[in-house]
Amino acid sequence: MKNLAVFASGTGTNFVAIAKACRDGILDARVAVMVCDKPGAPVIGRARELGIETYVFSPRDYASKAEYEAEIVKLLDARGIDLVCLAGYMRIVGETLLNAYEGRIINIHPSLLPSFKGAHAVEDAVAYGVKVYGITIHWVNADLDGGRIIAQRAFPYEGSDPAEVHRIGQKIEHELYIETIKKLLCER
Repeated sequence: MKNLAVFASGTGTNFVAIAKACRDGILDARVAVMVCDKPGAPVIGRARELGIETYVFSPRDYASKAEYEAEIVKLLDARGIDLVCLAGYMRIVGETLLNAYEGRIINIHPSLLPSFKGAHAVEDAVAYGVKVYGITIHWVNADLDGGRIIAQRAFPYEGSDPAEVHRIGQKIEHELYIETIKKLLCER
């Protein structure tokens, strides 16, 4: 059985989908730890309800990004993490974590990359007037949302409500992320 670490900053819907897929045997893995950078984020309570160890940190408590990432690397190493899954983690992964887990960190993004990178992808796509939206899962590298694409799924939407795009995309995110993690774990 493989060990996953899921990083999240918000409500944790993708985290819950991954944790339940592990619990239900859909993934031959377990979420060994959930890492959160926002003390008080709803995902923390969700992780505790599921009995999953949580590691919560506030970046401002550290002198540098390298210092708090070194702490995370120690945690991941101690838990024997095979794959790191970013699931709404709103921090750019730095050199310390990338060097330690190169080729083992994936991210889910709410656009069809390489279009609409960054934290406001859906809002930017709506403002641009696109008619086909999508979800991308990619390897994480030093470039913002620039790693090699692993999987994508598109969906049409002709409206102009970012909240509706997020709502439609969320169901697709959960399915696509589980399918992709399962595929990656089978390849390891």
